[in-house]
Formats: sequence, C-alpha cells, structure tokens
Amino acid sequence: MADDSLNERLANVAEAVPSANQYLEQVTHLANRDCLDVLLACPRCKGPLRRVGPDKLMCANRAGCPRAGTIFPRSAGIWRFLLPERAAHYAQFSRDYEHIRRMEGRGSTDTAYYLSLPYAPAGSPFHSDWRMRARSYRTFLEQILEPRERNAARPLHILDLGAGNGWLSNRLSQRDHCLTAVDLIVNPLDGLGAYIYYDRPFLPVQAEFEYLPLAEVQYDLAVFNASLHYAERYAPSLAVALRVLKPGGGLVIMDTPFYRRQASGEQMVRERASQFKRDFGTASDSLMSENFLTFTRLAELGEALDLRWEMVYPHYRLRDTIRRRISGWRAGREPARFPIVWAVKPALTGERV
Repeated sequence: MADDSLNERLANVAEAVPSANQYLEQVTHLANRDCLDVLLACPRCKGPLRRVGPDKLMCANRAGCPRAGTIFPRSAGIWRFLLPERAAHYAQFSRDYEHIRRMEGRGSTDTAYYLSLPYAPAGSPFHSDWRMRARSYRTFLEQILEPRERNAARPLHILDLGAGNGWLSNRLSQRDHCLTAVDLIVNPLDGLGAYIYYDRPFLPVQAEFEYLPLAEVQYDLAVFNASLHYAERYAPSLAVALRVLKPGGGLVIMDTPFYRRQASGEQMVRERASQFKRDFGTASDSLMSENFLTFTRLAELGEALDLRWEMVYPHYRLRDTIRRRISGWRAGREPARFPIVWAVKPALTGERV
C-alpha cells in the first residue's frame, strides 16, 4: 500500500472518530471509574508519581531515582511511559514495524471492523490470521478466564501486554473487567491509538515489557497477547509481569510460535527476514528479539522463575491445520504451534522479583 494511501486512511480516521478527550467523556459513564484508576509508577525506579497537570505525571522519587523530575505526559489519550533512552533503542524497530504493517494493509477506518475483532468479517485483510486468533481467544476464555470469573465474582484487573489495536482489552472490558493495554506502537490504525474506536474504556499505556510503569501487586491476570516473541529477553520480561501480579495471579502467553527444535525456529526467523527484505525493503531485524519459544526454553524459564506451566492447544479447523503443515513441509521444517500457556504466580514470587 502506497504512503499516499496511508495518508488518506489517516485523514479518514481524523474525520471519522472523536478526539481522545471526547472519547473519554463519552465512555466514562459505561464502566466503574476504578477500572481507570491504575497505580502508575516511574518505569525507571518504580517510585511514586505526582500529578503536575491534567495530562502530566512526574517522578517524585528524588532520593532514589537518578532522573527524578522526569515528566510523563498523556498525549492523544495515551500515557507515554517509554523512557527517552529506550525510545532511541526502539526507533528503528518501530519504523520498520509500522512500515511493514501499513504496506501489508493492516488496520481500517471502519469502526465496525475493530468492534468485530477477533472475529474479523470474511474477506477482510488477514482473515485467516484472525480466525486463528479467535480460536486462541475462545480457548483463553474457556480454560483461563471463565474459571477465574466464577471464583472471583468481581471485575478482574487484567494487563494486556502487546495490546496492538486493543481488541483484547475491548473484549474483556465488555465482560466488565478493568484493562490496562500496553504497547510500543501508538498509531490509530494498528496501535494503541485505535482505542478511539471502542465504546468500553480501558487504559492505553505506551511502555516496554521490561520497564512497566506500574506499581507492584495489583493485577489478577497478565496476558502476553501475541507479543512475547518480540521481547529481547524473555526472563526479565516475564519477571516484570510477575512483579505487578497479585499472588495467585495468572501469567498467560498467547499466540507466540512454539517449536520442538531450536533449529526450526531459527530457520523461520531467517525466512521471515528474507521475505521482509524482498517485499518491504527491510529485514526488520534491528532488535535481537527471541522470536519464538521451544518447549525446552519454556521449561528453563519456569525453573528460573519458579513457575509451573500449563498448556492447552486451541482446536483449529482441519483446513487450517492442513495449511499449516503444508507450509512447514514446503519450508523443510516443522510448522509452528500456538498453544495457550499459563502459570500461577506463587505467593513468594512478588517478594523475590
């Protein structure tokens, strides 16, 4: 998709949706305001923040933070907690990611499209991908969320890590839960800026996994939503998520590719880089992401973090399973698997992380 087409789509977004402030005014009455009252913290020192304006927070930890006084603004309705030095680290990745996604034709200017996700209408872009995401979502509901809903009998505080366009936060907000949506990307087509399309409130926060701007021990679930494989270091990313979970909270990995053999995952990474370079002019490899999981690697992470993993596979249509196997056969490697993996935070983990 050409850049002039993208500009036209962005212009359509500006005309079709309300401003961020209008959005917040419209949806606040639809949910308990406590859902938006998350305990935020300095992502660098984890110290307290002080409000210094309606859309500005400041690190107030002068005794313990090397950069106390740093201002974290809310812009276009999104709290910006990506540290300046880390923004530079991610700059090339963000440019490559957004370039590839817009060239692929991701996103829409149609509110109905976002409200339908993950059940994208037939014929919409990447419908087959969304069909698999929908299967994962249903499995997540049945195996993880619904049992917790029955036991809690109250709204759950849920952290949507790698939230993308916010579809999962929207769906779970519809179930009256309190959602914090975290991502690096903030554009209104394929990033956190798409929150303006939804009529249920959730808190959009620009941040990275290893520097979450959140006080500890406040979430019931943390879901890596098709996102953990972007992390450069799995163990610290998972440890930070554990820090903000309550004891007994659930840590979930959803829609990350798994392989039995390390070599298969490494081959997939090479294939993807080659395809991106050919089709989009960039290999999109500026980050040293871990890119995939193996079952051996998962076991290592569980031992390091004192976690006992559970795993279940979504039930895919026979056609999708055959297509996946044929794709792997053509590539000369095993196809990726996409199990739902989760663990419960032990009572002492919060003291050690």
